[in-house]
Amino acid sequence: MKNVLLTLLRPRLLSAGNGLRPGTQNNRRPRLFLFTFIGLTFWIGAFLIFYRVLTYFQSVQDFGDILAMKLLSMMIITFFTLLLFSSIINILSHLYLSRDLSLLHSLPVAIKDIFFSRWLSSAFDSSWMVVAFSLPVFMSYGLVYQAGIVFYLIALCAIVCLCLMASAASSLLVLLGAAVLPAGKIRTLFVILGVLLALLLVIVLRMIRPEQLVNPDSFASVVLYLNSMQTLNLPFLPTTWITDAVRFALKSEWTNSLFNLSLSASCVFFLIFLNEMAASAIYFRGFSRAQTTAKRLFAPVKFRGHHWEGLLNFLSRPAKAFAIKEIRSFFRDSTQWPQLFLICALIVVYLYNFSVLPLDRSPIKTVYLQNVFSFLNVGLAAFVLSAIAARFVFPAVSMEGEAFWIIQSAPVSIKTFLWIKFFLYYTPLLILSEFLIVVSNILLGVTPFMMFLSVLTIFCLVPAVVALAVGLGARYPDFKSENPALSVTSFGGVLFMLLSFGLIALVIILEAGPVYKIFTSRIHGYGFSWIQILWFALSFAFALFLCVFAVFYPMKLGEKNLQKR
Repeated sequence: MKNVLLTLLRPRLLSAGNGLRPGTQNNRRPRLFLFTFIGLTFWIGAFLIFYRVLTYFQSVQDFGDILAMKLLSMMIITFFTLLLFSSIINILSHLYLSRDLSLLHSLPVAIKDIFFSRWLSSAFDSSWMVVAFSLPVFMSYGLVYQAGIVFYLIALCAIVCLCLMASAASSLLVLLGAAVLPAGKIRTLFVILGVLLALLLVIVLRMIRPEQLVNPDSFASVVLYLNSMQTLNLPFLPTTWITDAVRFALKSEWTNSLFNLSLSASCVFFLIFLNEMAASAIYFRGFSRAQTTAKRLFAPVKFRGHHWEGLLNFLSRPAKAFAIKEIRSFFRDSTQWPQLFLICALIVVYLYNFSVLPLDRSPIKTVYLQNVFSFLNVGLAAFVLSAIAARFVFPAVSMEGEAFWIIQSAPVSIKTFLWIKFFLYYTPLLILSEFLIVVSNILLGVTPFMMFLSVLTIFCLVPAVVALAVGLGARYPDFKSENPALSVTSFGGVLFMLLSFGLIALVIILEAGPVYKIFTSRIHGYGFSWIQILWFALSFAFALFLCVFAVFYPMKLGEKNLQKR
């Protein structure tokens, strides 16, 4: 079995090795440098943040260790839930939807060998980022608590066990579901299940109200406060075993730490055994059912006999055909539309956080804080917009896949094709962004000036971010990818995120100075000199120029690149 697994994994290992060779493709060097720089930046930033927080916790008498351990427990629960969500999607793709599966199943290889080769690949794909970015967290704990080298080894083994448990549990769930669920609906239902898990994570994190952990005054007694620290630490949960293994290792209680680590490892081996039994019995049956044509989950929407397509009659016939194709493709793709539920949940949590801000208990004037938070909220809402655009808008061109030749032969120019995609995403994202800004400003009770400025700034940033996503998505398309949504992790996707964040930050910085002067003048009642007025005009004009430039230039770059194909 070992030699067979190595043979099945060999193409992937060789592909990864060839990609790292400097002599194969020189254009990969800047991409590798960019990803390395970004990874190190986040890695160092996570380390510094956790080190600072843990150092502060250590200064809190009596409660410092409790707070640190509660933070560790919440972090591991979050990691485990994210791993479950990621593993379900990856395992579903690796076991049932990959294009090379037909070739693999035609080989003289046992079903369980095919299963384990794909499972190992999916476990790595869904876990490597969690492992990489959990290391600075454990390093900060080790430095703050002055732990030895054994702690780091136990922490590494613990996080690997956590990843394997999540992957094994997800694969077992997918195996059972694929053998039971109706054919043609397997992918859709599992994606919905994954989204529901993410929703559960968001709701749980919001319901435990982590901001109260640093505010003991909100509890009636010390006993209630200590009891709140013990929530979700049930002894039969795998996350509790991982937390206890790391926690006891921090205190050099090696026996208890190794015992909990052994519990985790035994759980991993037991789940792998169950997977082997299930794969031998039902994997091929589920794979056969998954090859059937996907069925429509919802019927077309009609109102009094009129179809929704009539709403697009104002477009020309070719443009209308493209628009209908885009909308239908979006809702037929089961990896796309279920994530709308997740976005809705995040919006509710986003707005709820503004409603519970304790502005009245702050030593700073409430009117000042309200307007400061309103201005910062513009940048925060724009960052949320960028994340949504990266997930939905950037892969829009790559979604055409190998059928892009149909677009090239259609009686519609590439320019029109790109602008259709732009407007299809621009309208809902503009409504979403303005809704976030208006409702959060109402919850904050800001002044009319800040309300007007926030709405106007978002109105200018939305088309810039959407055009940047469409243009760079056309400049760096991936028509051969099995899952075009993963193109956001490519060089073009990372470049879009960097440029988008840079544009938002630059616009906020350009507006910060004039907004501060205007706001303080309204409080203290003084006027402006003509130099200050000129400064205001130039700052706002340059911010507007950046937004307009970000709308047209990336679209032109994308158009030129697609015309060359």
